[in-house]
Amino acid sequence: MQKESKPYCPDCEDLDRRDFMRSAAVALAGTAITVPAVARAYDAEKKDKPAQPAEALIKELYATYSADQKRDLVLPWNHGADKGPNAIPTRLGMYNAPIMGKTIGKSYTQPQQELVERIVKAITSGDEGYAKISRNNKWDGSGSLPGCGALIFGEPKDGEKFAFVLAGHHCTIRCIGNSEPSAAFGGPMYYGHSPNGYSPNNVWFYQTRSVLSVYDMLNEEQRKRVVITGSPGELAPSVRFRKQGEPHPGVAYSELKADQKQLVETVMRDILSPYRKEDADSVMNIVKANGGMEKIHLAFYQDRDMGDNRQWHFWRLEGPGFVWNYRVLPHVHTYVNISSNLMQG
Repeated sequence: MQKESKPYCPDCEDLDRRDFMRSAAVALAGTAITVPAVARAYDAEKKDKPAQPAEALIKELYATYSADQKRDLVLPWNHGADKGPNAIPTRLGMYNAPIMGKTIGKSYTQPQQELVERIVKAITSGDEGYAKISRNNKWDGSGSLPGCGALIFGEPKDGEKFAFVLAGHHCTIRCIGNSEPSAAFGGPMYYGHSPNGYSPNNVWFYQTRSVLSVYDMLNEEQRKRVVITGSPGELAPSVRFRKQGEPHPGVAYSELKADQKQLVETVMRDILSPYRKEDADSVMNIVKANGGMEKIHLAFYQDRDMGDNRQWHFWRLEGPGFVWNYRVLPHVHTYVNISSNLMQG
């Protein structure tokens, strides 16, 4: 397990209290998603240029690297996997700051920074998706996109495995081409935002509101089973898949009425809406391969250790090969792991 204690998260005391790890051991080593070669690229600032899929833009970025940049910003595909029996490749970590402290602003030229921005836009769903991922272009504690970090793992050439990983405060996202066939988003993903998760000022508030609409539709018997006392945890423990046969907490989609199921489907659309269609489709293909929506459970967690009177501190969608662990308070932290490989890591 890779571990670096107390990362940069200036507005989050509980992260320090829980020894939040900048690079967490994740549930599955070596899993990733099938991403079609053609992505819906988005480039708001250069609409006169033909749109390019993110993978092509990554290759374009790599072609501009100097020899020194290739040494500093390109790591082997399995970098970090040899650190011990429980180590995972660096590319599969969930980070709360630039990997190895290498920021875009210090590591990239201005034209390269613009190209990095185009890559990030190309793996989102458009203006609204980019606004969510960038926290309205403020990038939370990172302050700006140059305050985040971007590394390439492997060599972005045809037929070769490669991954582009962007990491910053409350953000870990990837683009991995066709390099991994089994896990969504190229591995466990992390997103968040500093405002209270119940506040409209939080860019992810729409997800909070969406999932709470499901709770409002539950009957008394369903609510007894959907509410869990305690915390599902964060980072590595929170995204590990349960062993075969181990029950998932909460209420199963299969047990819901038709109108309740429609709301859960709305939640699924809402949580996937910031990402390009190819990635969202791949998530749903993995869900289908693992048994379909009928296997997905929804649970709400009351973490009494937080010492407040709030009703919910977490909500969680979970099923075979699927974890979407969303912490509402004191602000949003979300950990995602979706894979057709159901083995525990």
